[in-house]
Amino acid sequence: MKKEPSERIILGIDPGTSITGYGIIRTDGREAVLLTIGAIDLSKFDDHYLKIKNIFEQTLSIIDEFHPDELAIEAPFYGKNVQSMLKLGRAQGAAIAAALSRSLPIFEYAPRKIKMSITGQGAASKEQVASMLMKILKFGDMKMKLDATDGLAAALCHFYQTNSPVSEKSYNSWKDFMNKNPKRVRKP
Repeated sequence: MKKEPSERIILGIDPGTSITGYGIIRTDGREAVLLTIGAIDLSKFDDHYLKIKNIFEQTLSIIDEFHPDELAIEAPFYGKNVQSMLKLGRAQGAAIAAALSRSLPIFEYAPRKIKMSITGQGAASKEQVASMLMKILKFGDMKMKLDATDGLAAALCHFYQTNSPVSEKSYNSWKDFMNKNPKRVRKP
């Protein structure tokens, strides 16, 4: 897959111990286009360590196929069950280790940050996120798992966070701002 110099491919992952969702977008800096979306189904594995191994291997396979430039991953959220949190952390670690083995930069986002960047609401439901993604990236309901759209949301969130409009002027201090904007400063 040949890329233009200004293009980036972003892999987004929603780690999970039953299902790990992922989505990949290509961006030219102005807009994002969906490349693929899917889920790694781990329900056939009873052993937690086999699930971790499978997350690592499948993530590596996705990276080798699509050659992303960056990984955006959803951070595990703190719940009441500490054991669940530890297992989610291991799942995230397996995906991160796969990305690191291919020298990909990693960016982690809290679930609320991802939801906020996609829907404008930090408490949006998975269904609201999926619906908004379908509108933004112009794809139909492919009866996919919501974990897959959560992975895609991480990728799009990263695109939004790293493509903020750049101000023409930059300032090193308040004094620098005042020197460059004399008409905006009131004299006492």
